[in-house]
Amino acid sequence: MNLIGVDVDSVNLVCLRRCNGKTYPIKSFSNNATGHRKFIHWATQRGLTARVCMEATGVYSIPFALALHSADRIEVSVVNPKAIKKFADASLQRGKTDALDAACIADYLERMPFKPWQPPAEEILELQHISRRIIQLNTELTRERNRHKAALRMGSIGRVVAHDTLVNIRHLQRRIAAMEAEVLNLIASIPELQDDMDLLISVNGIAQKTASKLIAELHTLPQDMSASQWVAYAGLDPRPYESGTSTHKPRRITKAGNRYLREALYFPALVASRCDKNVAAYYQKLITNGKKPLQAIVAIMRKLLLAIWGMLHHRTKWDGQKFYRVTEN
Repeated sequence: MNLIGVDVDSVNLVCLRRCNGKTYPIKSFSNNATGHRKFIHWATQRGLTARVCMEATGVYSIPFALALHSADRIEVSVVNPKAIKKFADASLQRGKTDALDAACIADYLERMPFKPWQPPAEEILELQHISRRIIQLNTELTRERNRHKAALRMGSIGRVVAHDTLVNIRHLQRRIAAMEAEVLNLIASIPELQDDMDLLISVNGIAQKTASKLIAELHTLPQDMSASQWVAYAGLDPRPYESGTSTHKPRRITKAGNRYLREALYFPALVASRCDKNVAAYYQKLITNGKKPLQAIVAIMRKLLLAIWGMLHHRTKWDGQKFYRVTEN
């Protein structure tokens, strides 16, 4: 069997192949459909099977991973880049080049448990792609609003720039609205996603826009993942920091996960802590126990994600008493 580590970028696939203990020279392919076909032929030549490992690099790695998944005699694993980085640090990798990265990924493939990648459905990938594009546009909208305010402060000197930024702000708002409409239409066209939307918007603090972000991120996950694995995937799992008998630092979330999912949970947690009596009672309990407001919101984000897992797996709407039981006086 060929074991192949691939460093993926926007242009090239830099590959290191090992077979029966022998390491072959670095080989590169173009990161396009033609290059993918050439890679598959090279990886399976002489009738061999292949295991391929790469980092998750979004739009650069997904088309390649999809091509490998559909190919015969190839298994593919798509790994969190942080896992590869920490593996490289532990291996005392002293430089960073495409060839060194490919070799490190091949080492990771050899030494760590192999987890085959299962691609989400095309409509889910499309939904995620549009959803993340909306986030990019909103980020640019915020920057343009800040530029517009700065131009206004310049008075007559900033008149032209203020007009130009205002035009662009309105243009960005129209594009965001069009993208959001596309997301809702896509969800409405798939009964399963629409059912999930109906469940999610039953949560105090989650409306359609946030629900669509959550659906876009959560539906890319394997169906058999547990609630705690969801939490780890979002980077909301608390990390203990203890050493001997004297070092006992407060736990902090790892943040080694999907930042889009964390961002999508922040405002629902903030709103629910004010508008839902059960969540508000839980928030107050955390504050009373010495947690800072931001720590309490992060704890609510984690507990809210666990609640969402239960709602989607058991097909039930929001029940605040299950989140945190409030005794009636």
